[in-house]
Amino acid sequence: MRQITEQAVKAFYNREDFKKDNTEIVNTNGQTAFRLFGNTIAILNPDNKLLITDAGWQSKTTKERLNALDGVSITVKNFKWYLNKERWDGEWIEIKQ
Repeated sequence: MRQITEQAVKAFYNREDFKKDNTEIVNTNGQTAFRLFGNTIAILNPDNKLLITDAGWQSKTTKERLNALDGVSITVKNFKWYLNKERWDGEWIEIKQ
């Protein structure tokens, strides 16, 4: 895992603002957003519900950032993404913790 990913994930779960290169963690009204290239790819709600999306970008970087989150395991087979072994279209989904 890249150092920037480790730092961002730590900030995300600690609900701390963070910005480095193409990755940003922003806190607003108790909600924490994980952004990549300005696109929100994960949200941690005030009640600690984790929601993720690929934001329309099924890239190696998006996959790497999301895979660093608790309960997320994204794999690729035949150019299709699988989230926790289930075919995933990249739309918003809640990750059960």
